[in-house]
Amino acid sequence: MPKETQEGITVKKEDNFSEWYQQIIQKAELADIRFGIQGFIVHRPWSFKIARKIYEYFEEEVEKDNHEPFLFPIAVKEKHLTKEKEHAGFTPEVFWVTEAGSETIEERFALRPTGEAQIYPMYSLWIRSHKDLPYKGYQSRITVFRNEKVTRPFLRGREFMFFETHDVFSAHEEAVEQIKKDLEMAKKIMTNKLKIPFLFFKRPQWDKFLGADNTYTPDTLMPDGKRNQLASTHDLGTNFSKAYNIKFVDKDEKEKYAFQTCFGPGIWRQLAALIAIHGDDKGLILPFEIAPIQIIIIPIMSAKNEKESKKISEYCEKIKKLLSGYKVQIDLSESSPGFKYNHWELKGVPLRIEIGPKELKSKKITVKRRTDRQGKTVTFKSLKNEIKKQAEEINMQIEKSAEKYFKNKIRSASSLNEIKKIILAYRGFIRSPFCSVDSDGKECADILKEKTGGAVVCGTLFPNAEKPKQNDNCIVCRKKAKEIVYIAKSY
Repeated sequence: MPKETQEGITVKKEDNFSEWYQQIIQKAELADIRFGIQGFIVHRPWSFKIARKIYEYFEEEVEKDNHEPFLFPIAVKEKHLTKEKEHAGFTPEVFWVTEAGSETIEERFALRPTGEAQIYPMYSLWIRSHKDLPYKGYQSRITVFRNEKVTRPFLRGREFMFFETHDVFSAHEEAVEQIKKDLEMAKKIMTNKLKIPFLFFKRPQWDKFLGADNTYTPDTLMPDGKRNQLASTHDLGTNFSKAYNIKFVDKDEKEKYAFQTCFGPGIWRQLAALIAIHGDDKGLILPFEIAPIQIIIIPIMSAKNEKESKKISEYCEKIKKLLSGYKVQIDLSESSPGFKYNHWELKGVPLRIEIGPKELKSKKITVKRRTDRQGKTVTFKSLKNEIKKQAEEINMQIEKSAEKYFKNKIRSASSLNEIKKIILAYRGFIRSPFCSVDSDGKECADILKEKTGGAVVCGTLFPNAEKPKQNDNCIVCRKKAKEIVYIAKSY
């Protein structure tokens, strides 16, 4: 536990989100950025336990969908990284290993920026027949490496947490169905477990994954109004199977190229959204199931009454034993009760139990929620049932608060000047008519970004894209609009 002199959060999230975010990263002991190399952070136990839980959720879901786990090396051969023409665009971002000790390596290799160039050469060896399909594999609890110029903990880094599925099918229809499943898995976890609100988008062609035919993402908004991409799933068509020679002999005895998809839940990005959307000016607020400690027990003891203090301590242990199915800790540090309250609120522990002379005498227990700081006094006998009720209430309050936060985050604009005015004062998505999300719309997207100081076309709603009205014109070129797009600044 930190020293009692340490300050809590000193700025309001609404007033200065950037500073609030940096402070909560540091003071809630989520990460340490003092590792000494830009973009490489130390994940401290509190954030790592939360991230590990998110990993567990996705591992459970993909395995229900018949994905098998595997683990590939960190290295990528240079010739594999450049095989798929578009995917070779990752090359400027990679870290190269060129030396071993004092010797130059004969064939340099890259640290993986993503898994395709590692995994697909092996798929070409594993897959031979339609009987091998569908093939669904995934790797979890890994990191990837990209030479990002601007970095920020859990949003952009040079090394960051990663999860990826890589699926192979005999028909494109199966690949399309898998994409829908991927999005449903993301929704199930992010909505039901993490309580993060978002919109699903189909990305513009100029902003899709390198080598994909199409990319689909769930995007949320951070309190500064910037888009946070929480995950992505990609329709790879046969682009990679042709590049890496992933073929199968079909039932008609003809050799064919396979269709592929890949799905990447953003573990870091979801952690960032969890921190930013649910947190308040006191610190983190965590859904009950994901919290590293769900219940903190605070003994309130007097140094002058050692006998009473011992009984209070024993009563706390009795309560902890009763709640053995939960993640419970007793704070026996020498800090004052007030400091302990503030410390565990900063960490986002969902429930606090306070046990002092009054509770000892009455054999009652005071339980307080982190969300609204409301308390309730219950009997020892009824405590387990009450904890269950309080956990449900906490999750419901977090969900309602997030829904309220996200509810009015969409404005409409029909011209570039209107967008420029709105974006100065408004933190959210802007819904506008646009000429095209195919490659021929990129010029308008570039002008939009330049004129607005960084706003980008996030994409069209998926699966039900909105249609522009008959007289709608593109906000940039003023040609007849073919799409309704959503626009926001981005990390």
